[in-house]
Amino acid sequence: MRQNATIPVIETGAGVCHVYFDKDGDVAKGAAIIRNAKTRRVSVCNALDCLIVDVNRLTDLSTLCSGLQQDNVEIYADDLCYNYLKTSYPPHLLKHASTDTFGTEFLDYKMAVTSTMTIQSAVAHISIYGSGHSECIVTENDWAAGYFMKAVDAACVYVNVPTSFTDGGEFGLGAEIGISTQKLHARGPMGLEELNTYKWIIQGDGQIRQ
Repeated sequence: MRQNATIPVIETGAGVCHVYFDKDGDVAKGAAIIRNAKTRRVSVCNALDCLIVDVNRLTDLSTLCSGLQQDNVEIYADDLCYNYLKTSYPPHLLKHASTDTFGTEFLDYKMAVTSTMTIQSAVAHISIYGSGHSECIVTENDWAAGYFMKAVDAACVYVNVPTSFTDGGEFGLGAEIGISTQKLHARGPMGLEELNTYKWIIQGDGQIRQ
């Protein structure tokens, strides 16, 4: 429909969602956020698809992913992350990432894991593989949080909150019609208001404009 439309349309499509664990991230918060974002409901568009970890915090990767094995989440990790997980994560649930891993909306108990040198490269990864739906940073650094919120182009950007909150009901919009990844006119969770248009009614008594 989008390819053939001759008028602006609202697209409520794929949700390829990321969590970036910053070098100043809190491990306890991160582990809880990652598990909730991935496993609360795996078949919805706000579920986590890819965890990005700062290379300076790879020693915490096993802790960050520890809760996922309770739900039998399969992890598809790049080579560096694989080496950090192979001694702690169940072997039958740990696999090497392929060229198709990143940018995939799994809608299942599956998740990609990769590492990055800087927050800028994390944002670049999201810009390539994200779908403009929901993205999250876990950090205790105000500068990093501010940079991520400004630099990431998505309908919903979270700081220390899981992407599972992207929902019309959670946003106070009532029944959710969809989640728009477009920019005009609705973006993010949509309620009935976003499906309405309006007109101006002006009543007067002979006034003229000077």
